[in-house]
Amino acid sequence: MSSDTAPFGDIDTSVPHSARVYDYWLGGKDNFAADRALGDAMVQAIPTLPVMARANRAFLGRAVRYLAAEAGIRQFLDIGPGIPTAGNTHEVAQEIAPDARVLYVDHDPLVLAHARALMTGNSKGQTEFIMADFLEPEKILGEPAFARTLDLNQPVALMLVAILMYFHDSDDPQGIVKTLLDALPSGSYLAVSHPTADFDPVAVRAAVDAATAAGITLVPRDRAGVEAFFDGVELVEPGVVPLLAWHPDESIAGEDPDTVWYYGGVGRKP
Repeated sequence: MSSDTAPFGDIDTSVPHSARVYDYWLGGKDNFAADRALGDAMVQAIPTLPVMARANRAFLGRAVRYLAAEAGIRQFLDIGPGIPTAGNTHEVAQEIAPDARVLYVDHDPLVLAHARALMTGNSKGQTEFIMADFLEPEKILGEPAFARTLDLNQPVALMLVAILMYFHDSDDPQGIVKTLLDALPSGSYLAVSHPTADFDPVAVRAAVDAATAAGITLVPRDRAGVEAFFDGVELVEPGVVPLLAWHPDESIAGEDPDTVWYYGGVGRKP
């Protein structure tokens, strides 16, 4: 959908949206002129942003593969998945464990429309999508689809990949993460990726300014700020590290981790 005529009446295509900007960087077609304008403005500040977006997507895949194959997780709560593309959480998980169940949560109507069409699980697994906001964790936990999809007698992986950056500390994202984790049983996991200004504060500041001017919140955090989301959770080795350093596979072997300005980590709830 590269045109600017949206088939969904409740979508304002004149205002950029973070999920559609991300889709643009990934080479997708589900974006509009305002999204592309912001994406280009941010790329002007950080030319490698599309590369970083793809690296973040690859981290999602590695994290899900670890959780499904090595940690034995069969349930995933993915908040803020964005517009479906290749390598979605349910695709990766159900390739390893066909009976895996995945619940997606997003508040963008365009994401919902595409999710209904594309996010179909296999015959053994289950894939559901609910419209809800990260800022309202109690609503997420109270949705009928939550209880229908996830069995809280078994561990759940909470996936927060490139979403926490959209919330200021005043929104208490750390408290929201705690609320969500508190509802999950022992043995559950948390996976987080998050951009940082640690590697180039000036360039990241320019990207943040471009996003802010377009009405999108973007909050980079340092390593300690990302680690804080894992309070009370046992980090999986190697801890919170640059994305390319977290369980690298042959596709990124030898790449300099400091070229992707994101941190990532996975932790287990005791």
